[in-house]
Amino acid sequence: MDEECCEIVITDADPERLVALTRTLVEERLVACGQQVAPIRSIYRWDGAVHDEPEARVALHTRRSLVDAVVARAIELHAYDVPCVLALPVVGGNPAYLRWIREETRAADAAPHSG
Repeated sequence: MDEECCEIVITDADPERLVALTRTLVEERLVACGQQVAPIRSIYRWDGAVHDEPEARVALHTRRSLVDAVVARAIELHAYDVPCVLALPVVGGNPAYLRWIREETRAADAAPHSG
């Protein structure tokens, strides 16, 4: 059976920093692509206060088996103390697109490619 795909959402206050993170994840073959939306408006509680801030959001497409590696790399490269990194299941889609995601990402046990 084909490996399942998923979408990982990451947000950041700096859209260009989020582009750089996305590019790194694509170059390392941890994700097939990222589709960024900016600006978004984030309302959240942090350190006891409610914040209302502009951010950018990227939706990354990858294999479920790479989620842990993407989360670890995002935490390593992200400027936030606690970045939003959420993996969402993909329940279906264009079979050719799902196949493309798998072809453009490395197997979970494969060594990262240096770029």
